[in-house]
Amino acid sequence: MDKLKLAIGGPANIRHVLVLPIIARSIETGWSFGLASAATFHLKKGDTVTRTSNAQALALYTTRDQFVTALNGSIYFPGERFIFNEQLSYSSFPDNFWGLGKYAADSGEESYKYKQYYIYLHPQFLVGRNLFLGILYAYQRVFDVDYARGGLFDKENVPGRYGYHVSGPGASVTFDTRNNAFAPDRGVMLQFYINPYISFFGSDYQYTNYVIDLRRFMRIYRDQVLALQVWGSLNSGDVPLRSLAYLGGANNLRGYYAGRYRDKNAAAIQAEYRIPLWWHFGVVGFGSIGNVGTELRDLNLESLKYSFGGGVRLALNQEERLNLRLDYGITQGSQGFYLQLGEAF
Repeated sequence: MDKLKLAIGGPANIRHVLVLPIIARSIETGWSFGLASAATFHLKKGDTVTRTSNAQALALYTTRDQFVTALNGSIYFPGERFIFNEQLSYSSFPDNFWGLGKYAADSGEESYKYKQYYIYLHPQFLVGRNLFLGILYAYQRVFDVDYARGGLFDKENVPGRYGYHVSGPGASVTFDTRNNAFAPDRGVMLQFYINPYISFFGSDYQYTNYVIDLRRFMRIYRDQVLALQVWGSLNSGDVPLRSLAYLGGANNLRGYYAGRYRDKNAAAIQAEYRIPLWWHFGVVGFGSIGNVGTELRDLNLESLKYSFGGGVRLALNQEERLNLRLDYGITQGSQGFYLQLGEAF
C-alpha cells in the first residue's frame, strides 16, 4: 500500500484490503485457480461524501492452459472533481470462434490461441453537477495467433487473424448519480464515448468504436433493488478480431460463451433484481436480450439472443457493498456458471 500512497501524492485512507484464493469454473475457462485482491480507500481521511475508490488485481490460470493477469480500478478524488479509471492486462488465452454474425454456426466452432496486452486509461473531469467530460486512451497488442489455416478465420477473412496492434485516443461524456461504485441502490449512469484508432498513433487497423452505456438503479421494496442496463458497442471501419463487439460472458447475456456471437456491432438490454436475505447473503434473478450485426439495421428482433438465470451474493464488505457473486445463466443452447468479484453492472 506504500506504493499507492506515493502514486497519489498523500496518505490515502485505506479502508479494506482483501486477498482471496480463487477456485472457479466457467464455460470459457473450465476450472481456474489463482488469487484476487481488492483494496477500497479514500484519498482524504474522513471524506464521507466522495464515493469510495477501489483497485483490484487478478492472476488466474485455468485447466485449459489459459493465463490472465489484470489490474483495474477507479480513483475518486475529493469532491469527485476528478476520477481516474484504468485497466491493464496480459492474457495468454486459448479460445473458440464460431464465425461472424447472428447466424454463426451452432456447431463446428474452431479453437485458436492468442496472446494479448491491453491498456485502457480514462481520466474524467467534473464540469457540472454529476456531469463529467473525459479523455481516454486504449492500446491493444494481439500476437502469437495460432489458428487452423483454411478454416473459419480464412473463409470469413477476419481482420487481425495474423496478429496486430491498435492504439488511439478518445473522449467521453458521463452523467452519473449512482450512490456507490460497487453495487448502487439508486441513481443513474448515462455514458457515451468515442474511440478512434488511427495510423497516426501506430494502429495497424483504422476504425472507430462508439459505446453507449445507460444504467438505472431503483430501490423497490426495503433494500431490494431493480438494476437496468441498455448497452451498445458500435464500430465503423476495418475492425480486427479481438476488437469486434460481442455478446456473452460474465457481464452480459450470461450463459453464452464470451464471444459466442461477434460482429462489428452488438447491443443488449438486461435487468437484475437483487434481494438481501440474511447476514452477508443475498440472491438475484436476471434476464437479458441482445443481438449482433454488421450494420446497425441488423440489431433487430430477428434471431434475437436471450438469457436468464439467478445467483447468490456474498458481501465481502457490507459497508462498501463489495460482493462476491455466483451466477448461473441459461440461454437457447448453453448455460454458464460464473464466480466473480463485483456486480455484472
